[in-house]
Amino acid sequence: MGIYSLSFKNLRRRKLRSILTMLGVVIGVTALVVLVGLTTGMTSYMKESTGNMMGDILIMNSTGGGALMSSPGSSFLDPEAVDEIKNMSQLYNIKEDVEFLTEFNGTQIYIVGTSDWSQIKINGTSGVVVSKTLEDMGYKVGSKITIKDQEMTVTGTFTEGSMGMGVVIMDSSRALPLNNNKSSSITANTRGDPEVVKNEVEKTVNGTTASTKSDLSKQIDDLMNGLTLFIGGIASIALLVGVISIVNIMLVNVTERTREIGVLKAIGFTNREVLGSILLESALIGFIGGIVGLIIAAILLQTAIILFGSQIGDIKLISMLPLWLIVGVIGGATGLSVLAGLYPAWRASRLNVVEALRNE
Repeated sequence: MGIYSLSFKNLRRRKLRSILTMLGVVIGVTALVVLVGLTTGMTSYMKESTGNMMGDILIMNSTGGGALMSSPGSSFLDPEAVDEIKNMSQLYNIKEDVEFLTEFNGTQIYIVGTSDWSQIKINGTSGVVVSKTLEDMGYKVGSKITIKDQEMTVTGTFTEGSMGMGVVIMDSSRALPLNNNKSSSITANTRGDPEVVKNEVEKTVNGTTASTKSDLSKQIDDLMNGLTLFIGGIASIALLVGVISIVNIMLVNVTERTREIGVLKAIGFTNREVLGSILLESALIGFIGGIVGLIIAAILLQTAIILFGSQIGDIKLISMLPLWLIVGVIGGATGLSVLAGLYPAWRASRLNVVEALRNE
């Protein structure tokens, strides 16, 4: 009998114990993959949205804007600055966007003026589009809605990315007068290197900060990488608890099989083969637990996409489960399980044949 068949036989012989030991790994892997997968998917979605951004650069007010996660309407561009930007020969296809908060039926809602409707999935047509929160309040396509004393007709609805907030999206040309013609940001194409033009804008137009697509992508990476490490560290604790249980179970197994190990050595098994057999058992527990945990995590993530996809954005399962995460989780679970079984395996390989055979 080889060490491979012996390891599989020992797992099958103690099915309940093996399953309960794997359960710790499964729970740890599932928690790790779900949490890291969500942040990875959000990162991919945000970077894709940035890549599809209209224009080569984004210009905002440096006192409150400029940061990727700035609150809508936290600061507006000065009208004089807007005029300067529009007169710059290095820029063309200049578009103004605006986001601000306003009072509506006793609650605050976001007004978003956009020049790029391609980023929004609309049920209806572009023009004046309301989120599901407002739709639930009775504002359907064709309904009249009054914002800042301006009556408008709802032309469409949307749910993606609204996160349960009251949001109204309309053309920038319509939203700007509602905000005293103050824009939140400007997108534009550049003649020449966007990085050079960005520096020229910031040097020429006071009170502004400009970002290229690569700058925004880097901001997303910096933000989400830190979040991924933090969340991954917390989720890894659950996996570590599962791995620690492997140490305990393998020690129990070695103790119970002392006489069996003595017999194996007596019939010719070397210390290395005994060591390999125990380590293989540990590796199988981690590997199988990792696979099962990954499958469960994929099911949970797909369920989240189906149930909450409209709120969190157009995120695909494949972006939540990149190859590096799949390989890293399965390899990590297997590797940690091998390390967990190292001491029990070493103890088993060092057993004295005569003393092991005497054991009852």
